[in-house]
Amino acid sequence: MQNKISGALPLFTASVLWGTTGTASSLAPSGAPAPAIGAAGLVLGGLLLFLSTRGARSLPAACGGNERWLLVLGAVAVAGYPLTFYPAVSRTGVAVATVIALGSAPVFTGLLARLTGRSRPGGLQMCASAGAVLGCAALVLGPEFTHDAAPVDLAGVALALVAGLSYAVYALIGGRLIARGHASSAVMGTMFGGAALLVLPVLLGAGAHWLLTWRGAVVALHLAVFTTFLAYLLFGFGLRRVSAQTATTLTLVEPAVAALLGVAVLGERLPVLSWAGLAVLALSLVLLLTPARPRRLRLRSKERLTEA
Repeated sequence: MQNKISGALPLFTASVLWGTTGTASSLAPSGAPAPAIGAAGLVLGGLLLFLSTRGARSLPAACGGNERWLLVLGAVAVAGYPLTFYPAVSRTGVAVATVIALGSAPVFTGLLARLTGRSRPGGLQMCASAGAVLGCAALVLGPEFTHDAAPVDLAGVALALVAGLSYAVYALIGGRLIARGHASSAVMGTMFGGAALLVLPVLLGAGAHWLLTWRGAVVALHLAVFTTFLAYLLFGFGLRRVSAQTATTLTLVEPAVAALLGVAVLGERLPVLSWAGLAVLALSLVLLLTPARPRRLRLRSKERLTEA
């Protein structure tokens, strides 16, 4: 239990930081393309992670051939998230894209972990993850039911699913490399540094002129320092103590933080369905952190009941 709590705290903190992404992005200059905003945060934050974390530059040399390929795949997955999530937002809206991307990530993580033979989630973990996803969906989509829903954009849904898959892949790879004894900061720094180089042409091609404005620079620095550099240092630290599936489920706190910020800062109102979803999400995360009873202990309890 103590191990889970010590891993959950940095993940919760990272989720709080990620929860500010939407508000910060909305303050960017009107001429800033959505993909360029996400790319700017990743390029600046990824390079900052790579250059400032100890061991990031020497990690590829310290890895075996298989681990180097994992680092490459992790960098591609990190780059794929903003390149698919932000276009999904522009096509489906923030609420739908957030629910699909973040809600599908724990599912993809569990499936990939099972396919690669890494672990088999227990019944308690599966129930908690399912409850958290449903609670998140009710929380975020609650306001959508208060007015006529827009037609579903299938391309946007597909992009959001790819974003969720990308998140699951780099969470699993990061967790695997950390479990093999590599420093979490070095793993995150290497993957995000590689992703920064992959995304740089996108930033330059989409247009970086908005970065020269005061507002653009402040938004980019916030996304780079807080939602990328600091958040993913914390995310890597959390992966040292909990599984990748637990980590991706715990980060469903992000839309909850964003919703509560909207209520407290922007004066927005949430319908009853959203508040119910928030309660289900909170209860599910508590259940996720509840330690499962060891099999031997369960068998002893059953034997005692039989004897009685």
